[in-house]
Amino acid sequence: MSDRRPKPTLPPEQLTVVWQSVSLLLDYPDESVLARTELVRSASWSLPTAIGDSLRSFLDHLESTPLSQLQADYVETFDTRRRCNLFLTYFAHGDTRKRGMALLRFKQTYLASGLELDDAELPDHLCVVLEYAATVDRRRGLDLMLDHRAGLELLRLSLQDLGSPWASLVDAVTATLPPLRGDERDAVRRLAAEGPPEEEVGLAPFAAPQFSPGASGAPVSETTLLPMPSFPGARR
Repeated sequence: MSDRRPKPTLPPEQLTVVWQSVSLLLDYPDESVLARTELVRSASWSLPTAIGDSLRSFLDHLESTPLSQLQADYVETFDTRRRCNLFLTYFAHGDTRKRGMALLRFKQTYLASGLELDDAELPDHLCVVLEYAATVDRRRGLDLMLDHRAGLELLRLSLQDLGSPWASLVDAVTATLPPLRGDERDAVRRLAAEGPPEEEVGLAPFAAPQFSPGASGAPVSETTLLPMPSFPGARR
């Protein structure tokens, strides 16, 4: 249950700054991302030193690197490496039917807060989750991150191993979360050793009408709520 989970490590206004900033900066780099650098830098001074330094470290890289190189590095980092995937359910489920169910559960969570995503946007992308947590529903957004805590940690460690500038952004996010517990550390070790599951069966349950929020005009209250398929040891 959510009320049994640990509280966030920062006050609400600082959580909003961290999560919204990383949501903006972790997106594909383009002119709109560059246009927000001064805003994010200014906001970063309101944060604890270590977290603010993480954000400013990335901003320094962003402002000193040609956009074409940033874009090429982004694609090389996040689109070609399984352990640097920005889609949280991929770490727990790979391309399996369970991932389809987890994606639906994300959509159900968002709709319960009054947010309906565009069908072209996968709901488990870290930028989407962070924006939801920062601007729509802090408690539910935090729960989604804790459900997939082991995947976030593997992402952080993988980016660090690469020496990636994006590692500092994930550092900032994980600094807002409770420390890893023993069972979560075990899940990270398993993920690091084995990688995400492999099962090429598609994501069919993602579109199943009885589970889809608002399907056929049905109210959210009549949607069949799915459990969140998650890592062993996910906080409940």
